[in-house]
Amino acid sequence: MKLSKKSDYALRTLCYLAIQEEERQISIRKLSTVNDIPYRFLQQIVLDLKQNGWVTTLPGREGGLLLAKRPRDITVGEVVRVFDGVLAPIGCVSITHYEACSQENTCLFRPLFLGIRNYTAALLDRTTLADLIGDHTPISGSSVQHQHNNGSGI
Repeated sequence: MKLSKKSDYALRTLCYLAIQEEERQISIRKLSTVNDIPYRFLQQIVLDLKQNGWVTTLPGREGGLLLAKRPRDITVGEVVRVFDGVLAPIGCVSITHYEACSQENTCLFRPLFLGIRNYTAALLDRTTLADLIGDHTPISGSSVQHQHNNGSGI
C-alpha cells in the first residue's frame, strides 16, 4: 500500500487541526504554508474533508477551518479509504474493489497478501487522530509548530 499525496495531505491537515486550541479556526492559506501543501490542492482536499463531516468551515475574513469531530472519532482507515480507496496490495484480496484471478485458488502468495491487507486494515481502522497526535500541546496563535522531520511529526 502506498499512501497518496491526497491522503498524506488530508491526514496532515486533520492532525494539525486536532492539535489546535479548541474553537480556533485556521485558514486554508495558513494550513497550506505550515504543512507544506500546495494551496490549490489543499482547497480540493478540504472540500472532501468537509463533505465527509471531518471539518467545518467558517466564512469571512476571520473564518477558517475547524475540526468537526473529536480526534478520537476519526480513524486513519476511514480517511485513507476516502482518498485512496483500496487498501489491498492486490485485487484478489480486496474487499471493496475485488478483482477475480484465475490463480486465486492455487496462488502461493495470495495468503500472504491477504494477511497484509487484513493487518493493514485493522491497524488503520483502530488508529485515530487522537492516537497520532498523542499528547501534543495545543498550538496557540503565537506559537506555530511544525514537526515534519525524522518521521516524528505529522
